Amino acid sequence: MNGNSERLGDAEIGERLRIAREAAKLTQAEAAAAIGAARTTIVAIEQGKRRIQIDELQKLATSYRTSANAILRKEAVHLDMVPRFRKLSESSDHAVEQASRLLNDLVRAEVELENALGVARTRNYPPERPILPGDIRIQAEQDAQELRDWVGLGPGPVTDIVSILDLQLGIRVYVRRLDGKVAGLFAYDDAAGACILLNANHPHERLTQSGVHELAHFISTRRQPEVLTDDEPFVSREERYANIFQRCFLTPSRAVRQRFAEITAGQSHLTRRHIIFLAHAFGVSREAMVRRLEELKLAKDGTWDWFQSHGGITDEQAREVLGELPARPSSSVLARGLVPPRLALLAREAWKKQFYSEGQLARLLQLDRHEVREVLDGADIEESEADELFKLSH
Repeated sequence: MNGNSERLGDAEIGERLRIAREAAKLTQAEAAAAIGAARTTIVAIEQGKRRIQIDELQKLATSYRTSANAILRKEAVHLDMVPRFRKLSESSDHAVEQASRLLNDLVRAEVELENALGVARTRNYPPERPILPGDIRIQAEQDAQELRDWVGLGPGPVTDIVSILDLQLGIRVYVRRLDGKVAGLFAYDDAAGACILLNANHPHERLTQSGVHELAHFISTRRQPEVLTDDEPFVSREERYANIFQRCFLTPSRAVRQRFAEITAGQSHLTRRHIIFLAHAFGVSREAMVRRLEELKLAKDGTWDWFQSHGGITDEQAREVLGELPARPSSSVLARGLVPPRLALLAREAWKKQFYSEGQLARLLQLDRHEVREVLDGADIEESEADELFKLSH
């Protein structure tokens, strides 16, 4: 640890215990039973009106599946984002609950490492664009184009949405394997900033679409948490905005029209080959490409349904047109591992400075020992090779 021994106040300890208890899904009565006290004792402790004894703290930490050290670490961050996601759905959804808890834990881990190392994430947030009355399609398209210009994308495809979110905008973004029905989550916390979790099980094109969908919520309704699921009906104005923004950001109308004109010049019919070329050029799925052509009136309504009822557009057909392509960008996203590059660097530095052990990092990052060793791989060599020549000036 970093040696900061200043004691936390009773109110702060009580609040951390409340969050840990709720994360463990225990009632105050169950917590009280763990220390052989009345429920009112837990109430008083959580409100900071009664100082907790060390034996009580150890028993409660065990019941909450954490440690007394984790509760008392000065630099520890105890976020409480999960209840905000629960309020989104009247029905209890285990997959969403698990994903929201994972996002909460990953954000907490990253902020705790930042605090331990004395660094802060730079936020390069674009201005918020609240949804206005009027035609939502026009606003979503304008906002999407404005953001593309703001990040300097030009007319090109979005090849790495994770880097745009993480490195260009300063949004905390994580890619982990989630239940298949959960595509992504977005949340905003005043202390931690904007946070996104994406499903690593989804193909690259879908992961990109989910990332841009959550980006749309960051642009328009920044302080409202959001969960994108398989059965998303897109009925609310906010969801319709996000859905349109996603399509316009990934496939800008002017760029699509121009590329469509180039590819179909001198030809009489739209074919699978055209769709394959266009989808590849913009880095989106073949269905997303056809739907966008329908929306822009470059293809007739029902075109995708016709393809579907006549054998679809298969991967084999795509290989015949494009040949064997190099590894997709999705591979590079997953090859980075289950910890984003910046968070991995923080973990390595914290380990090299002996602020955290392997076991503590494993618990903090929600990884097993084997996985955390992969994150730390080579850090000991870096430490032994440290030279004044390469010392950073800050």
